[in-house]
Amino acid sequence: MKLGAYFKAAIPAGVVALTCLFQQTPAQAQAATDVTVVVPNPSAINNFPLFVALGEGYFKDEGLNVTVEVVNGSASVLQTMAAGQAQIGNPGPGPLLGARARGEDVVFIYNHFPKSVFGLVVKGDSTVKEPKDLKGAVIGVGTADGAEVGFTRAIMAEAGLEEGKDYQFLAVGDGGTAVAAFMNDEIAAYAAAVSDSAIIQSKGIPLREITPEDALAFFGNGWAVTRAYLTENPKVVEGFGRALVKGVKFGMDAANRDKVLEHAAAGNPQEGEDKAFADMLLTAIQGRVTPVDASTPWGYQPPEHWELWHNSLVETGALPKPLDDLKAAYTNDFVKVWNE
Repeated sequence: MKLGAYFKAAIPAGVVALTCLFQQTPAQAQAATDVTVVVPNPSAINNFPLFVALGEGYFKDEGLNVTVEVVNGSASVLQTMAAGQAQIGNPGPGPLLGARARGEDVVFIYNHFPKSVFGLVVKGDSTVKEPKDLKGAVIGVGTADGAEVGFTRAIMAEAGLEEGKDYQFLAVGDGGTAVAAFMNDEIAAYAAAVSDSAIIQSKGIPLREITPEDALAFFGNGWAVTRAYLTENPKVVEGFGRALVKGVKFGMDAANRDKVLEHAAAGNPQEGEDKAFADMLLTAIQGRVTPVDASTPWGYQPPEHWELWHNSLVETGALPKPLDDLKAAYTNDFVKVWNE
């Protein structure tokens, strides 16, 4: 991938990644706290508040020197954090609860996507009308352990279908690589992120979404830290979230749209080359980062939505048993100060 204004080549041990480094003067860097952030895919528009916060200097204002690394999927995000190679990550709620079931004390601190970023899609001319019609089918996913898998399992379970018995998953990659799977009829449906769906359609394959309306409550990826880091660095978490809130507020203002796309293109030039596509994707992502209830503060995590995720994962077997303390998986303690 062509590297942008914020990127430099750097691959830490055990991490297949691109690195995004906000440039500061030596004096600023010396006074700042270094924070490595790891995200599960390279889309800058997908995380536009992060790149706005970088470009507008909001992290610098909080005394943070932020480096962004890109890995492949939520499992890799969590592994990188567990290995101490990143302080803050952007995993999905399903993988995070799975990690907690394995004894990893990881905590969601900020709800980046209050609405699900995934959708179950089929080709426009498919005879499939709803999830239950996928009995006996192969469903494509980006990665075998990505957040989209848990999301789709929940939908299929609600339709009375069981993985391995009534349908199966096939990891076909993200976006463009999923095009071939559709064209070759290797998959009947695809659990697509908003960005992946846009990419596939831009390649000339019309898609139709069959996601049930209530599935949008399965919120998407958010920002997380280990309990140890949260306990030892509350001011970093406070500053990081406050910068993100500034970034999302700036990014949601229509008057700043060109600047938002400029910041995103600096982070991922390839994504910004097709300006019409980038503009369309930004609109779609803005819709997903907007809370269901307009009065909800940025970053807030509705406990009932965590219950929805948790119960679904238990019912589908993704979690071997209920967690002893679901509330330990997330915190809203910083939301008020971020939104002041």
